Amino acid sequence: MAADPRILIIRRRYLGDVVLLGSVLRNLRLHWPAAAIDLLTEAPYAGVAALHPDARAAIAFPAWAAGWPAFIRQLRAARYTHVLDFDNTERTALVTRLTGASVRATYDRELITHRWPRLYTHAARVTNAFYDTHHITETYLALPAALGVPIVTREVRIQPREADLAAAVRLTGGAKSAQASRPRRILLHPGTRSDFRRWPAERFAAVCDRAQDELGAQVFLMCGPGEEAAADAIRRAARSHVVALKPLTNPGALAALAAQCDVFLCHDSGPMHVAAAVGTRVVALFGSQNTTLWRPVGSGHVV
Repeated sequence: MAADPRILIIRRRYLGDVVLLGSVLRNLRLHWPAAAIDLLTEAPYAGVAALHPDARAAIAFPAWAAGWPAFIRQLRAARYTHVLDFDNTERTALVTRLTGASVRATYDRELITHRWPRLYTHAARVTNAFYDTHHITETYLALPAALGVPIVTREVRIQPREADLAAAVRLTGGAKSAQASRPRRILLHPGTRSDFRRWPAERFAAVCDRAQDELGAQVFLMCGPGEEAAADAIRRAARSHVVALKPLTNPGALAALAAQCDVFLCHDSGPMHVAAAVGTRVVALFGSQNTTLWRPVGSGHVV
């Protein structure tokens, strides 16, 4: 295999899934220090791919069919030597083959159809029992392991950009590291892709009130586009002063804001993984989801 490989990681979505690729990227970088490692995602998640310190570039799938010929030419011109396809859909299998890479790996998951296996050179066999009883990052790490990459760390870290950190410092009233005596900062994110996971607004509001009354904490309330109604309901129900922030439109701003706070209160969600990956303690509300599979990575978190 190439000493300095050119590696393409394919993970189309979602926010948390792209964040959790951090341990894969770190092990690839440790094994091949001079490797060029690119991430291929759908356009809404390319921003978080750019926060991985071990990735060189973020590439987005074309939004329209007319963009595909140029997209494939771009991938061919990159001369990738390795492609790790974390999705194994019909489309990603074809993209993997069309890169021309000599090493092409994906999963052979028990109970999940292995799509177009002849287009790959390697497959990581994952049983259903293993998948259900291990964190999703362990399944992720099975793919580089199938290529002989040693797994020496399970840490997931992303790095906020300096411009986003400066903006977050202004929003929160000063850098986290520079104010030892400041009130604790709690960042609350009530968003979720599923209404079945949503905690009632009045209960979030009660937590805000107790955090300020009993701990003297400052609560910042954030949301993403389309989540304004959930945030407004909490602000109206709270007796105490909650700092309501404008909707954040990119994952870099979210990562920087979470890094300036002491605790991140949220549902099981993509932002939960962003906060954990910048080293902020997370208090996560889970419903019927598998906590073994999706809990925040790292120590000090509460589910």
